[in-house]
Amino acid sequence: MSKYSMHLLVCGGTGCRASASDAIVENLKTELEAKGLSDTVQVIMTGCFGFCEKGPIVKVSPDNTFYVQVKPEDARKIVEEHVIKGRKVRELLYVDPKANEVIEDSKHMGFYKKQIRIALRNCGFINPEILDEYISRDGYLALGKALTEMTPEEVIKEIKASGLRGRGGAGFPTGLKWELSRQSQSDKKYVVCNADEGDPGAFMDRSILEGDPHSVLEAMAICGYCIGADTGLVYIRAEYPLAIQRLKVAISQAREYGLLGKDIFGTGFNFDIELKYGAGAFVCGEETALIHSMEGHRGEPTLKPPFPSVSGYLGKPTNVNNVETFANIPVILLKGSAWFSSIGTEKSKGTKVFALAGKINNVGLIEVPMGTTLREVIFEIGGGIKNGRKFKAVQTGGPSGGCLTEKHLDLPIDYESLVANGSMMGSGGMIVLDEDDCMVSIAKYFLDFTVEESCGKCSPCRIGNKRLYELLDKICKGNGVADDLTRLKNLGLVIKDTSLCGLGQSSPNPVLSTLENFMVEYTEHVHDKKCRAGECKALMTYSILEEHCVGCTACARACPVGAITGERKQLHVINPAICIKCGACLEKCKFDAVIVQ
Repeated sequence: MSKYSMHLLVCGGTGCRASASDAIVENLKTELEAKGLSDTVQVIMTGCFGFCEKGPIVKVSPDNTFYVQVKPEDARKIVEEHVIKGRKVRELLYVDPKANEVIEDSKHMGFYKKQIRIALRNCGFINPEILDEYISRDGYLALGKALTEMTPEEVIKEIKASGLRGRGGAGFPTGLKWELSRQSQSDKKYVVCNADEGDPGAFMDRSILEGDPHSVLEAMAICGYCIGADTGLVYIRAEYPLAIQRLKVAISQAREYGLLGKDIFGTGFNFDIELKYGAGAFVCGEETALIHSMEGHRGEPTLKPPFPSVSGYLGKPTNVNNVETFANIPVILLKGSAWFSSIGTEKSKGTKVFALAGKINNVGLIEVPMGTTLREVIFEIGGGIKNGRKFKAVQTGGPSGGCLTEKHLDLPIDYESLVANGSMMGSGGMIVLDEDDCMVSIAKYFLDFTVEESCGKCSPCRIGNKRLYELLDKICKGNGVADDLTRLKNLGLVIKDTSLCGLGQSSPNPVLSTLENFMVEYTEHVHDKKCRAGECKALMTYSILEEHCVGCTACARACPVGAITGERKQLHVINPAICIKCGACLEKCKFDAVIVQ
């Protein structure tokens, strides 16, 4: 029985820490100590709550009061009003923008209503650096059950029956991968956790490791038991210092409790885990490139077969799963495969974690059942488009995913549906775009990323993507010709068909999907030399409307290159040969005289 009558849970994810949540924790502790309440009210630094748009977040338990956008100076008010007087701090409560009503409990917020948190089940509820808190939420029960009540074959059978598929993007059946690794004969085997999360705007795996590292360690040990491995390796990018710190603490605590190391639960099973650091190469998210990087070699993929389950790390059978995949394992063993497979669709079981970003009101980390539609995610959970703008597209699957449009809003989110419509699940990045985004420029942006991240091993990816980028750059600068559109499509298809690994095979997706869904914008760029979103500077023309110009000279004074001429109280003129299209004149004009075409 806890001695505390109240808990103040403070988000300790990277995003909220960047907004001084650690200072909020210290201020709350200071205020409680000053009021003599430290023995009855506990402050807990947790993992990510998910609702990043409204962070830092403080949740009061047991009454589930949800405070948003909390500042360090609000700590005194929370203690004096809520803790001592029992009065909720109204100005810190969430206000539903649609209903314009205050919502005190997160269960009633649109952001959380349609979510089912399995992989994220402990994030925001426990201190990730205290093992006892993980144990209090059934932590390591699944490992104990596997080691003492089930054979490795029975565990694998349960994982296969659950329908769990790899959450790293490929969607390969997890149980089948474990079975193949078990069937490989060797004196040594390895379990690898792929925590090399490189997608722009993605923070799913990072948040799980920051908020619930033991769930991954426990699952890796279960995998080791199933395939006959005694060593686990977590490959994590060095740019994740908080996740690394919490993993180190978790591994140390698990060893201390006898949950890692020799003779776990007295069963004779030995399993330990160490960390391997990546240097931020996107291609190392591919399992063979990841393995080469761990071995100290250049991070390049190799042709499969042989698959890592036969010949992986140091030439030994190796099972590779990503963070989110592992986070589902303990729950499946405790609640059963039937429970897990009842969630989701026929071919895509369970839930999926997404990092929702871009032109969306509720930026954050979400977990929804497979089969949830894009419309539900964007307009109900995500709260719609920022500033009342019109939805234009959503990029799913990271930089190698495709752009889906308004006609796809009722598309169920599952592996097959996304691929069939020119996109993919990927690891879970979801970037929302509005009417102010140029889709040609968006395709160029993502292709620029993949060009930089290509390992260069195969020609289609190394050379082909560079040529694709050059074509897009040519079009965005107003130099495109009609044949360039045909070249874009043909070259994109060749790259998909001939590249060595998943990076190259999917890298043309942003180009091909925008060609399919936004051809009108490409033709405007090529034939009309026009960018409707006004993003491609080379295609923009600034001018001044005679009927609106009052000759105030504000635009001329703001222009950094002297492109605007005109006397006071007379019409001003912009010289297009000098104009650098910086937008300073548009910003300074108070009479709507400056226009962009």
